[in-house]
Amino acid sequence: MRARRVTLAVALAALLGPLAVGAARAADTPALSTPGAPVVVVDEPHRLTLSWAGSTWVGEPGGAEPITYEVQAQLGPHVYRGLGSTTATTITLTDLAPGGEYRIAISAHTIGGYSDPSPVTLVRTAYGRAKVSYLNLDWSPTNNQIQHVLQVTNTGDEPLDLTTVRVRYHLLFEGGNTSLVLNCDWAAMGCDRTRRTLAFFPPPAPPPPPPGGTPSPTPTRYPLPGTPVPGWVELTFTEGILAPGTSTGPIQLRHHRHSWSDIDERDDPSWRAPSGQWTDNSRITLDVDGVREFGDTYS
Repeated sequence: MRARRVTLAVALAALLGPLAVGAARAADTPALSTPGAPVVVVDEPHRLTLSWAGSTWVGEPGGAEPITYEVQAQLGPHVYRGLGSTTATTITLTDLAPGGEYRIAISAHTIGGYSDPSPVTLVRTAYGRAKVSYLNLDWSPTNNQIQHVLQVTNTGDEPLDLTTVRVRYHLLFEGGNTSLVLNCDWAAMGCDRTRRTLAFFPPPAPPPPPPGGTPSPTPTRYPLPGTPVPGWVELTFTEGILAPGTSTGPIQLRHHRHSWSDIDERDDPSWRAPSGQWTDNSRITLDVDGVREFGDTYS
């Protein structure tokens, strides 16, 4: 009787051993080697092809199941946005905005384990028909004004009708205070040829109370105090044609609240710390005829 029990235990151990080892290894250390850093093969305004060195099993036993690779944009320390997945070591992404900056890493996983993320590759997708250059004039991001200079450049091969261009500088209003006065202080093309509009999007209101009762809990104020409200300052043009390679010249903008209270710009998606130099800020978006030609607020 004891011999049968021993034989059964050995058989079960033999069957469960690879799974147990794989689970233990996945819980402790990566079971797959780190993929190579992604390399750009094709970079076009609306298409990006990447390739990388694949992962292998670390130690024995190795699994026979396919390895899946996750292509991710790094948004911050240990924070990633998924761009696509594949079991090959190459991928073509077609949903990225032209002129967008992406910090791309590859990670691998399979049933028996995972890998560490690959080294990050900084990629700027090819420009579309136009781009936005940005110069932050405000060295204090918590004072009572937003001050920067924008410039639109025709990066296409044909003349660009400025009346079809829409530029959006993306903001986050702290505490739901969406008061903002929009100013154009100076523009090479003339402030009278630009239009500035404000849009914001408070969170949806609470659902109505059910018949015969009230929801619980019911907020006494809406939106709740401290709730940030996303929005943007939109810049459009009344006239103008840009030849290929030419720009609008600088457009100096300045915005403040009606009360002149302080504004914290540091959490605004389009804000970049001042450097004293022009940059192609891909967190400012530009559309031509409603088609995204530059920028991605989630890059």
